Formats: sequence, structure tokens, C-alpha cells
Amino acid sequence: MKEIRVLHLDTELGWRGGQQQAIYLHKGLCDLGVYSDFACRKASALKSRLQKTELPFKCFRYWGEADILAGRSLAAYARHQGINILHLHSAHALSWGLNAKLFFPELKLVATRRVDFPIQKNQVSRAKYFSPKLDALVAISENIRQVLLADGIPEDKINLIHSGVDIHRFEQDEPAPDFREKYGIPADAILVGTVAAFVTHKDYPNLITAAAMAKAANPKLCFIALGDGGKFLKMQRLARDLGIADSFLFLGYQERIGSFLKAFDIFVLASYKEGLGTSVLDAMTVGLPVIGTKAGGIAEMIEDKLSGLLVEKRNPEALAQAILALADSPDTRKQMGANALRRVQNFSKEQMITANLELYKTLL
Repeated sequence: MKEIRVLHLDTELGWRGGQQQAIYLHKGLCDLGVYSDFACRKASALKSRLQKTELPFKCFRYWGEADILAGRSLAAYARHQGINILHLHSAHALSWGLNAKLFFPELKLVATRRVDFPIQKNQVSRAKYFSPKLDALVAISENIRQVLLADGIPEDKINLIHSGVDIHRFEQDEPAPDFREKYGIPADAILVGTVAAFVTHKDYPNLITAAAMAKAANPKLCFIALGDGGKFLKMQRLARDLGIADSFLFLGYQERIGSFLKAFDIFVLASYKEGLGTSVLDAMTVGLPVIGTKAGGIAEMIEDKLSGLLVEKRNPEALAQAILALADSPDTRKQMGANALRRVQNFSKEQMITANLELYKTLL
């Protein structure tokens, strides 16, 4: 078999779960002695993160899906480095990779699909995902695999590889001794937290509405949201309008979430669409009981009534009832948290890295 020499490509400027997964994979391959390199944009959060490591990377200029010159530059770099697999971690990266293959036809192209939206019906999107130049698609959840099949992608081109987390990532993290005092949280409050970007499909209106309902029934409840995004200010206004501004804290993006997770009593993800939702896995690594909606791949992580509770999406009444059920039962929270800690062992980053490596071997 040929030596595996992989170049990862991500075009996103921001930092979300997909970028973390790409870095996990890049570092994991390097640690295994597999040749792995990374291409990103100069103004990206990925560049900033990679600069803090000893991992190899290179920045490229990229002006969009029609940027043929960027494709040629990428192909020249890949050829010079002896790359034989180009792993594309974003939708625009797929376009860039396909352009690169025009100049370097021997490249094997792998694209990871992280969202459970159907492929857009426009000609550009259809041409990308149905291109014979694309050798393999990775779906990070069974739900995404089913969406791709429904879109007409051949089954033999789709590979199910769940996203993975660093199970030991938060072992050294603890909440500050004055955590509750700092944020004005009463000592006897039951703290419900979420970690999610303020974007439409995360469905913060569902969570905030459910929080208001649950708070009316149990005044000890307090809520914290970690994340940023375009809906941030609008969701703050919604909390004020529902009368829970004092007990629903919007703390923005946090670099180190472990100390917050360990301060929570319950974790919630209220999305109505979700590729997988690795924030749920992060919560499980610290032994939190989790409440999730039956959206996307969330149900693939949570064992209903064992490691957490599953509720119908876009149903704040059901979400509020689930929050109240766990709030009222410390013993149930403790048992579900222990089960969550067991369950998350099936979603380690090591398993994700091994599965991608096996896919590369198959392609070569």
C-alpha cells in the first residue's frame, strides 16, 4: 500500500465544532506517524489555533468557489508535498478541492458532511456532491447518512464516522470557588446550561421559552448559555420579554468550557436540526445528565431515560417538563450522569481518527 500523505482543507474563518474535529484528526494522524498537513485561510481562527501548536499548516488565498487560481495553487503545493489524499472539511473546501483535482487528477478527495440539511438543489451544489472526482463522503451521524441517501448519493460512497471528543479534555478543570457569587447565582440554584452558537438551527427560542415555563414551576432553576452568533442580542431580548433575564445568563463564547460544564447540574441542547452535536458529548465527559431534542444525530448519543432524556424538537412544553423532571430528582441526575460517562466512551476522538485512517487506506 502507498504511504498515506493527507492534506486537510478548511475554508471557514470562524471556530466551531467542525474545526475542532479537523484539528483532532490532524493531530491524531501526526501522533500516529502518518504524514498530515493542513491548509487554511490567513484570516481564520484555524490559523490562530494552529500557530499555538507544533502541527504543520500552510495558509492560502481563497476568494470563493470559482477561484480556479486557488485550486491551481493548492494542487501545486499538494504535488510538491507528495499528497495523495485531500480531506475537505467544509462545503467551500469541497469546491476548492475539486478545482485542485483539475490540476492534480491523482488526488483522492474525501469530503466530510457535518450538517443534516439536504444538499441544495442548485446546479453548483449538485455538481459538487455528485462529482465523479469526489472519491468518498464522510457522514458524522447516521441521520446525515440517511439525508445523503435520500438526496441520491450512492450508498457505497458514504462512510459513517461519528465525530469524537477528547474524553479526558476537562479532567483538570474545576469551577472557580466563587463561581456562583461571581455570576449572582444563588447557592441553592439548580443550574441548567447549554453550549451552542446563536444560529437559527440551535433553536434558542425553544430553550428560552422552555426555561420560562420551567422557572415558573421551579423558582430554583437558573440557566446559562455559552456561545456567540448573530442571534445573540435577539435572544437576550426574548429572555427579557419572558421575564427571566435575571435567571438566564448569556455569557458569550468561552475559550475554556470545562469549568462551566462542571458547574452545571443539567445540560440541554434544544436544536431543531443538528449534524451530531458534540457539545452533548463534551457534557457527557464530565458526567452530566443531558436533555436533547430528537433532531439530527442527537438521539445517536443520548440513551433516552438512561444517560439523559430525549424530547420532541420545537416543543418547549416537553422540554420544560424534562428540565423539571431532572431538577426534581438529584438521584436521577446522578445515575444518568454516570451512564452518560459510560456512553461517551463510544465517541472518543481516537475512534474517529482510526475510522478516518481506515478510510484512507481503503482509498489507496
